[in-house]
Amino acid sequence: MASSTPPLAQTQVPLPPDPGEKPVEDGAQLPLVPIHIVTCATQLPAEFLEPSSDRQLVIGFDCEGVDLCRYGKLCIMQLAFPDAIYLVDAIQGGEMLMKACKPALESTYVTKVIHDCKRDSEALYFQFGIKLNNVVDTQIAYTLIEEQEGRKRLPDDYISFVSLLADPRYGGISYLEKEEVRILLRQDPKFWTYRPLSEMMMRAAADDVRFLVYIYRKMMEKLNARSLWYLAVRSALYCRCFCINDNNYADWPSLPPIPDDISAEGNAPEEEILSVLDVPPGKMGRVIGRRGASIMSVKESCNAEILIGGAKGPPDKVFIIGPVKQVRKAEAILRGRMMDL
Repeated sequence: MASSTPPLAQTQVPLPPDPGEKPVEDGAQLPLVPIHIVTCATQLPAEFLEPSSDRQLVIGFDCEGVDLCRYGKLCIMQLAFPDAIYLVDAIQGGEMLMKACKPALESTYVTKVIHDCKRDSEALYFQFGIKLNNVVDTQIAYTLIEEQEGRKRLPDDYISFVSLLADPRYGGISYLEKEEVRILLRQDPKFWTYRPLSEMMMRAAADDVRFLVYIYRKMMEKLNARSLWYLAVRSALYCRCFCINDNNYADWPSLPPIPDDISAEGNAPEEEILSVLDVPPGKMGRVIGRRGASIMSVKESCNAEILIGGAKGPPDKVFIIGPVKQVRKAEAILRGRMMDL
C-alpha cells in the first residue's frame, strides 16, 4: 500500500477516452487527482513497486533534472497514474528510492508512456543502473501515424510535446506555462534542484505527464499492427541509444520480434537495428558539415535516424537507427566523409 501522506497539491487529468469521444477542450472540467511528492518507496503504489502480469499498468512518465544526461543530475521522476501523480524526488530519496523503482522501470508489465525517451533513459542508466524498458515514445508514435496516413516527415522534423498536446487529435490544449519554465531554466539551470518544491515546480512537473495516458489511448486507436511493431522496436532502440556499454547491449532486454501475423502478410518489415559509429578525433566536423549540411544530406539519402551526442555527449559517436540496409548505407557514407582526402 502507498503511504497515506496527504497530497501537497491537485491537478486535473483527462480520463482515457471512450470510442468516439470528442477531444479534450482547453479549460474543460477534468477530474482532479492528487499530486504526491515521494521521498521513500512506501509512498508509491504496491502495484508499481511489485510489477505483476496480473495487474499490468500504463503510466505517464518523464524525468526532470540539471542538464539531463549521463553527466547531469536527475532530480525528479514523474509517474502519472489514473488516480494520482507521483513526483519521485531523486534528490531527497536518493539512490535507495530510485533502486526501489528499478523493477517497474525495467518491467514488461509496466508500460511507460513518454515523449522523447533518449536522455531520460541515458540518465537513468548511468546514474542509477536502470535499463528503461517497455516504453511507448509518443514522439515516435506521432511520426508513425503521420506516415501511416500518407504524410512524409522531413529529416529532423520532430514534434515537440507542446505541439503534440495542441494537436486537436490528441488533446487540443495549449501549454503556455511550459515556455515560462523554459525561460526560468535558461536563467537558472539549477531550477529543479531547489527544495521544497514550489507550487510552480509541482505544477510544471505534473503537466509534463498528466495527459500522456490520454494521448497514448488516442494513438493506440490509430496505429495498425505493423506500426505498433515499429513503435515497440524504435522505442526500445531509442532507450538504448546513448547508453553505450562494452557488451553491445547484451544485458538489455531483447528487442520485440516481428509478429507472425505481420510476417505472414508476405511483405514483412526489415529488422531494425542501432549502430554506433566511432568518429576519429577531429573528424566530427566533416560528419556534420557547415551548419549541419553534411549530416543533413546523409539523412535525406537514407531512411534512418542519425543522432549525435553533441554537447551532452558522447562527443565522438554517431548513432544510427533504422532498417539494416539503410543503416549500413548511412555507415558507408559517413565513413567516406571521415576519410582523409
